[in-house]
Amino acid sequence: MNNVIGVDIGGTKIRMGVIDAEGRILAERQVKTQFPLYPYLERQVLQFLEEHPTVSAIGIGTHGFVDPKAGSIVFAGDMLPGWTGTEVKSPLEKATGRPVEVENDANCAALAEAKFGAARGLGRVVCITLGTGLGGGIIWDGKLLSGGTHGGAAELGHMTLYPNGSRCACGRLGCAEQYLSGTALVRRIREAGLSVTPPELFEMARSDSQAQKLVAEFTEDLAIYISSLQAIFDMDMLIIGGGVSESASAWIDALNSRLATMLLNPLPVEIARFENDAGMLGAALLVLDR
Repeated sequence: MNNVIGVDIGGTKIRMGVIDAEGRILAERQVKTQFPLYPYLERQVLQFLEEHPTVSAIGIGTHGFVDPKAGSIVFAGDMLPGWTGTEVKSPLEKATGRPVEVENDANCAALAEAKFGAARGLGRVVCITLGTGLGGGIIWDGKLLSGGTHGGAAELGHMTLYPNGSRCACGRLGCAEQYLSGTALVRRIREAGLSVTPPELFEMARSDSQAQKLVAEFTEDLAIYISSLQAIFDMDMLIIGGGVSESASAWIDALNSRLATMLLNPLPVEIARFENDAGMLGAALLVLDR
């Protein structure tokens, strides 16, 4: 198998790397996300191809609801303006002369962790990413669960956590994303009248009662959410990634304590190993196994 390119598209940056069959990143580039996105993406990929012309295929991981069969973006929201409805696979294949596959970024992260990371060798894995939003990826009997009629399979951030709660970008009320993402933590902090970042909040909770209350509410909600996922999937492992997971040492014990009283059965909960590389590696896996 030749090397491939994995591309991870986020709201602020695009990362692309040359990846080999062992998951090693042989070369990489990072650029700021610019709009309109598709022509900019095409230019960046073509420039990267000029430097690495022997790659055999290209995998794209992106925020939003994705139709992986068509290789198009069903819905992307405000994070990637103008991205909704964009055809990616067909025009990029014509431009590059390489096969292209497109998938949701959280699904890509799940692929990376199941193939090379914390869940290596396990058949049924749920991966959640606590970042700007709340993403989800599901590996079921070794295969990625994705797609769906509207590209919304495994959009775990849009499970309702609080009926009639805070309004989500999807238009509904009370989605889990509004309580468990990094953005949600910023809102919780602001509503409490504090002026700290989420990492500072977790550090502050070691000695401050108000911060402790916020962290307790966060871990309680996360435990409820994870226990609901277990009732649906009965997975071998749950993996937590995304920016919030970088502070996990400050809250993982509290989470496990709450989970002990909620889970139907024991469930290993692990922190993602690849962090910022997960989306890029997972995007490469879309085409490495072709």
